[in-house]
Amino acid sequence: MTAPTIRRAVSSDAPALLSLYAALAGERRSAQPGGLDGSQRLLEEILADPSRHLLVADVGGQTAGTADMLIVKNLTHDGMAWAIVENVVVAEQYRRRGIARSLFDHLIDIARTRGCYKLELLSAKHRAGAHAFYASIGLAAVSEGFKIYFDD
Repeated sequence: MTAPTIRRAVSSDAPALLSLYAALAGERRSAQPGGLDGSQRLLEEILADPSRHLLVADVGGQTAGTADMLIVKNLTHDGMAWAIVENVVVAEQYRRRGIARSLFDHLIDIARTRGCYKLELLSAKHRAGAHAFYASIGLAAVSEGFKIYFDD
């Protein structure tokens, strides 16, 4: 397989991103992405935000995966920012080919370059395979995560 090209998302990535996010949401209706028109406008806002790093992985001209990172300014840790990663998804036909590892290599590099003291993410407890992957790239399960959803 050709090595993935990791790059920042662009406006024309909207249809591919929506397809990946629909797969990530699965049967959870509330997690499904919105329609293309509204999502296109929202994507433009995301792309204009210097704190956001929405990456895509291309393989042979196809969007194989994506991950989104937000860098948060912070008053603790001597003013060092922190990063949170969300919406990590690799298309099923590209899984186990190093796509997610390449995305995380780039995200970790960005977070370090931007002076973050940590990078974190939450992952549903039932996703054992994802947890093994995260551990394999150096992320440690050091905290218990808590959420409240307002859309269910």
